[in-house]
Amino acid sequence: MEKENAVASLGQSTLLLPAWVKAALQANDRLKLYLSVLQSAAQRAANPGAAFPDWAREIVHLGLRDASWLKDVATTAYLQDQTLIVPELSLWLGALASDLSIMARPLCDVAEHKNAALAARRDRWLKRIEELNDEEGLSPQALNDLTHGNRHGSDSFHLLVMDLHKQLNTMAVAVATEDVDGAHVWQVQDSDRPLIRAFMRGLARTAALKFNHPGLDTAVTRDGERLLIQNDIGTNDAHVLVIEVQGRNIHLTYSDLHVPRFGFFRQMLEGVGFEWTVFDPRTTAGLNQGKPYQVGHAVFMAADDEALQVALEAVASRIVFVIDWNRARKRLQEFVRKPVAMAVLRDAADHDMGHMAWLLAGGEQLIYEAMQAVDADAFRIGDRLDQVLGEAATEAFLQDLLRMSSIKLRQQQPVALIADEARLLLARVLQRRTFEFDLLAEHAAFCHALALALGEALEFASTTADSVQRAKNWERKADHLLMEARRRAERQPRWLPMVQLLDDMDDTADALEEATFIHSMTLTQPLAGLPPAVNEVLAELADTTLAAIQDQIKAIEIARHMSEHTEPADSEAFLQALWRMLRAERICDDLLRSARARIVHSLHATPALFSLATELAATIEKATDSLLRAGYALRKLVFNKSGMTA
Repeated sequence: MEKENAVASLGQSTLLLPAWVKAALQANDRLKLYLSVLQSAAQRAANPGAAFPDWAREIVHLGLRDASWLKDVATTAYLQDQTLIVPELSLWLGALASDLSIMARPLCDVAEHKNAALAARRDRWLKRIEELNDEEGLSPQALNDLTHGNRHGSDSFHLLVMDLHKQLNTMAVAVATEDVDGAHVWQVQDSDRPLIRAFMRGLARTAALKFNHPGLDTAVTRDGERLLIQNDIGTNDAHVLVIEVQGRNIHLTYSDLHVPRFGFFRQMLEGVGFEWTVFDPRTTAGLNQGKPYQVGHAVFMAADDEALQVALEAVASRIVFVIDWNRARKRLQEFVRKPVAMAVLRDAADHDMGHMAWLLAGGEQLIYEAMQAVDADAFRIGDRLDQVLGEAATEAFLQDLLRMSSIKLRQQQPVALIADEARLLLARVLQRRTFEFDLLAEHAAFCHALALALGEALEFASTTADSVQRAKNWERKADHLLMEARRRAERQPRWLPMVQLLDDMDDTADALEEATFIHSMTLTQPLAGLPPAVNEVLAELADTTLAAIQDQIKAIEIARHMSEHTEPADSEAFLQALWRMLRAERICDDLLRSARARIVHSLHATPALFSLATELAATIEKATDSLLRAGYALRKLVFNKSGMTA
């Protein structure tokens, strides 16, 4: 179906007449070709040895690239007795009926221009074509009825086409349009032209971002008190935008077969100030292959004429970003999750860069080739980009890539140069990648939460079942980060040092979670908790462990950005944080001895509490032993990264 049918389904038929006339004249050209091919087929069937025309060029010229069956009509038809047998007769008759309907539509389906005589002839021939579909072939009488041009005899299909063409030429003059900054305009008022120019300014601002993709033709007319603007977004019949301007209010109707793209366009216009009403998915016969599509209305109420023009310009400037949007989203989802892909496209639209240049430059292949070229150790077959770089770094890379592609292609730079730029972009991201440190920082955050909760429990000599379960959940989440690193190390050997470091850190999380559980046991009936003197030294032990974890977090954040070019002050800060971690382990050794002394002094008469308190003190100190190992592992990792010897 033609896109004009979608406009009609949205209730804006006033916009259709010039578009219908244009489509009708194109249908006339196709109908003449169909009849010429049929006559050629009949002549060849009657005289197989005679030369016959090659219709390939004409078929392509009229945009019928998929109509290979039409060429076959001329070469495979044959006579059986006197009946012309056409193997693709049903396709040929279907094309005849379809284009006759399109050609007759402006003269037969528009009330104020309807020609009753032509409409009756059209209906008779549509019925006749339907009857011919039930025949095995075309009889001599059927051939004559279709193709003769004798006005002194009976009506023919050919005569009807000629009469329609003559009336269409007259109508085309009657609805002749003017051009206002590229918009096809008819029957408008002088006061409409500033609004049309505002719309076209917005369109022109971003139209270059579609490059050679079809679409963005604009038609404008007035219908009573309404100025109607239709923009031909693209080639899909259910993808339509119609705008009404009445007074200082804009009423916009938008239909889209892709719900995510509908939401994307809706979000862009909400940023301009439009308020939306979205309807249930709609189904219209002949549109979108009978599948549902999304329709919504948006309204903008301008405070003055200037605000009205600004809104029209803003709307027009956003249209280009929905062309091929869904294809770009699907390609991006090969590298990131759907919400991130949509965020990348939103960023490209917000910065007036768009996604079409990236698609034209190679799209996903551009990225795959860059992944293969820049670091064979970093990427393995089947790796997603965000799994290697991390989601945030991948999103930033894709944003930069789409912007770069747009700039370079508009500068008419070769695609090979864009491919090289993509490799450089990815190489820079890999050089500063910090995804591994994201895992370390997240794990350290769980350890920090465990140590903080343990310290509070000891300070206030209280704990609950919920706090014990919360500690268990944190420990499990930390454990999952270690499992994730191990999974990556199976595919990428560069992760092995990180796995060792996380393994040591995970021992800290295990010890702190175990200490929380042991402390809860000291408060379980019939036990009444630990004496204040014991609680005090254990709390000091936990606080020292917490301080060491805080230093570890600082060291990780510094290490994230360290390289051979690191400033001396950063290197010094890193080493100081590590030194405090190592010193904390020695302090905790001394505190453990103090704790044992107090436990013996205070709990020698209560074996159960004695045992639990001793185990609790040893378990907290064990956490600092693991921190010590983790500190050395982090030091080695950073020294290797910075090109130094550990």
